[in-house]
Amino acid sequence: MAKVSVVIINYNGRKYLEQFLPSVLASTYYHMELIIADNASTDDSLAFLRSHYPSLRVIELKRNHGYAGGYNEALKQIQSDYYVLLNSDVEVRPGWIEPVVALMEKDRTVGACQPKILSYHKKDQFEYAGAAGGWMDSLGYPFARGRIFDICEVDHGQYNDEQPVFWASGAALFIRAELFHQAKGFDTYFFAHMEEIDFCWRLQLLGYSIYVCPASEVYHVGGGTLPKGNERKVFLNFRNNMIMLAKNLPKRQSFWKIPLRILLDFTSAFKSLFAGQYVYFLAVGEAHLAFFKWILIRRSKSVFPLKRKARLSGWYPHCVAWKHFVEGKETFGEIMQDKR
Repeated sequence: MAKVSVVIINYNGRKYLEQFLPSVLASTYYHMELIIADNASTDDSLAFLRSHYPSLRVIELKRNHGYAGGYNEALKQIQSDYYVLLNSDVEVRPGWIEPVVALMEKDRTVGACQPKILSYHKKDQFEYAGAAGGWMDSLGYPFARGRIFDICEVDHGQYNDEQPVFWASGAALFIRAELFHQAKGFDTYFFAHMEEIDFCWRLQLLGYSIYVCPASEVYHVGGGTLPKGNERKVFLNFRNNMIMLAKNLPKRQSFWKIPLRILLDFTSAFKSLFAGQYVYFLAVGEAHLAFFKWILIRRSKSVFPLKRKARLSGWYPHCVAWKHFVEGKETFGEIMQDKR
């Protein structure tokens, strides 16, 4: 039986550890170990773990490396067949591991996989961060089966099929351990947000597929570290999305797609400014300045694709923003009607 290491990155998340660790420890997969990687928390997370889970392995990092750097540092110290990167604000079902491992053991070309991710607060509704598998449109806008921008669908079983996708959510991400290190892990420059999409893109360019396994279900609170609308979160999402495009797009595409994306981003920012959302406007501007700084002096800090020729799954050849905001399409099914 393949060894599975479930690794939870924690930063000041004592309340989530207390609430959700019991569900993870109730997992029925026999060859599983649970490890907490602590990003130099300043709350009583470590004291809580020592008191209530003294036998649990804890990796104490000396500073807050973020999601990307935290996992990169922690996984260097973990020997396993599969890593499961699990957010601390996720509740799991007892048999959530078995279906995903069975899928990945059956097909060795599957490099990463995610379960179906539902909302913890509305368990019949898909959760924003991954839903039933992530897709990417031609201009680099990520969306998912069950989630288009801020609209999350109710789960009626419409996405219960296993299939290749573009990206798997970092909220509950299964990865072949050997492959994680072969692909050089996450881009630590991202710190948090978009790093799993960038990683999955690089995996696909290496010739591996990314899958969703809806037979496994988990429930995600969402926004556990940085709440929606937070200035830092907006900044990281916009900056990292632009860096991801610059790294992974073919050069002939990046020359025109990146300027177009900048134009669309600032159109969105000015719309928010007129709506009184000053923080959003400033965060978008700061993100693009940081992107240009990355181009000029920070590129060497990033991880680039090892290969660049592969057929990508989960790639939508049109603009999902146009389909949603102009044509009014609100579900993944509606948008996929004219995929070709």
